[in-house]
Amino acid sequence: MTHADDPKPVAAAELARDADQVIDTSCAQVFLKGGAALKVKKPVDFGFLDFSTLEKRRWALERELKFNLATAPDIYRAVRRLTRAADGGIELDGDGALVDYALEMRRFDPHAVLSEQPQALTGELAETLGRTIARSHIAAEVNPEGGGVRALGYTIRTNAEHLRALKDQLGEALVETVVTGTDAAFARLSPLLEARRAAGFARHSHGDLHLGNILLEGGRPIPFDCIEFNDLLSEIDTLYDLAFLLMDLCFRDRAEAANRVLNAYLDEAARGMPQGLLEGLEALPLMLSARASVRAHVAAYQGETGQARAYLAAAAAHLQPAPAKLLALGGVSGTGKTTLARKVAPALGAAPGAVILRSDEVRKRLAGLGPTDPAPADAYGREQMQAAYAVMLGEAERALRAGRAVILDATYMDVANREAAQALATRLDVAFDGIWLTAPAAVLEARVAARQGDASDATVEVLRGQLARGPGALSWRQVDTTHTDKAAQEILGGD
Repeated sequence: MTHADDPKPVAAAELARDADQVIDTSCAQVFLKGGAALKVKKPVDFGFLDFSTLEKRRWALERELKFNLATAPDIYRAVRRLTRAADGGIELDGDGALVDYALEMRRFDPHAVLSEQPQALTGELAETLGRTIARSHIAAEVNPEGGGVRALGYTIRTNAEHLRALKDQLGEALVETVVTGTDAAFARLSPLLEARRAAGFARHSHGDLHLGNILLEGGRPIPFDCIEFNDLLSEIDTLYDLAFLLMDLCFRDRAEAANRVLNAYLDEAARGMPQGLLEGLEALPLMLSARASVRAHVAAYQGETGQARAYLAAAAAHLQPAPAKLLALGGVSGTGKTTLARKVAPALGAAPGAVILRSDEVRKRLAGLGPTDPAPADAYGREQMQAAYAVMLGEAERALRAGRAVILDATYMDVANREAAQALATRLDVAFDGIWLTAPAAVLEARVAARQGDASDATVEVLRGQLARGPGALSWRQVDTTHTDKAAQEILGGD
């Protein structure tokens, strides 16, 4: 609702007359002029969001500034007072009567957000985004009262209310399938959600982390426009925060980018988040479904019925995840283990695909190094190598128990390590495929020599030593990787 005695609509009209462009949303208007943008809250009260008074709008804008400075300091500038000028117009921070408040930001190209160019999020950029989000979660304030059953339950309940109110538009059968399936999953996973809250995974998060709120500028992704108006929507489980982005990418048929984001996030988060990171993945299908359900009723209210039904179908599909399985990729350096793991991972298991556990990244974590920092020679001693394999296998078990498909990416030169991987799958009763990758020596040497900015420290000399040593007796099926796409098809075809 809008209050008749509130001066803000007058200020908006005056700002609009002076602006180059006005962007209008349900709860705010953004006035663009030159290189600046002024965001003014509308005097509305939607229950979950209340901007009905000057003080409430000022409070919301100050929080918006504070929260967004953490990830987008070059965009957000200051909260400004809109005051009445001597000529009767509107000025910033003048001596005249207070009319309203505005958030000043730097103007940016609206077409530079990732929702306008989702195809841009590939490879290294997706990797960077996953690690950027993980670092923001590591640095975020822990809130023991947030997250858990209370926060996600709030969203699930409101989703159910909205979806059932829209059943004639969305289809009653599908609505009930999603609502009842969500309730069952939520009841089953509530102890896990509470355990994660107690462990420290409930943190102040972005809360609205979809592609429309990530700017691509200067070759780097910049999350912006986080939720400031309702702590139930921002003091949440960090995995639920990430789930919005993953769901959005999957919905846009960008599963390969979603998988790269997820795996970069997991490796980076393992460097600073509490124990239980991988166990929490059991709740990811529910979280993806809840995010899709939110989008479904928002789209329905906007009259986009086809889009709304597609989101609701996605919500139902996320509640029926594919089963866990274990794929191990072995081979000497240069056989393309990591390249192939990234190619096949999106097609394995529950969305957005398999968790990739790479021995090179695990080794860097154990050494306290960044993912591409060169490791000293002693990090590759026999004891250190076996420690990396042991950690990798332990992480694989936790992810498999959480229902995720897992890909192990390591040289696996020793028979004992190959047998341990297969034994894990047998013990957990999940499908297993062990693959030994091969390629001509000249191809291998060229690949290793060309590497840059990678977690692997292998050199051509290391490769030659591996070839001279050999893997011993092989029971895993062998795949030639000279042609990467063909090798990927062969791996998936034999899965």
